[in-house]
Amino acid sequence: MFRRLNTIRFAGVAGLVCLAIALSGCGVYTFNPRGKSTISTIAVEPFENQTSQYGLADQMTETVIDAFIADGSMKVVAVDVADATLIGTLTRYERLAQEFDESDQVTQYKVQIGFNVTLKNTADQSDIWTIQLTLDGIYDADEETEENGQRLVGEQLVEAVLNKTTKSW
Repeated sequence: MFRRLNTIRFAGVAGLVCLAIALSGCGVYTFNPRGKSTISTIAVEPFENQTSQYGLADQMTETVIDAFIADGSMKVVAVDVADATLIGTLTRYERLAQEFDESDQVTQYKVQIGFNVTLKNTADQSDIWTIQLTLDGIYDADEETEENGQRLVGEQLVEAVLNKTTKSW
């Protein structure tokens, strides 16, 4: 009887140990190499414009802010209460002929925009990441306008910034 009682106790203790080991493996898992992000709020400074394209920096700033709001993984707030601040600069703007027809008429144009973008830790002003991008927006010369090319670049910018900020894995 005593031996059987010890066996039952041993089995109970062993079961509890196995349960404790199994539960200790459960926790937050992330693909982010730096672990779970501590950034839950972000401020987006108005982009600086080093090009001759009036209003384009404002357009790109609004596009990025709208994308963060739509994504919902971070709340867009004022700089003084943000965990991180996004700072962007338009460094280059070109409109180039992309494709020609058999009579050498342009059928497609390419808008090419260069960006420097930095995400800073608002608390200590250290850089979390910095990227330099040159993005192309190709549009049809007969049916679209230069603004279509700019919009396509804005979509690519949003994808790059969101991936770098929220999905850096």
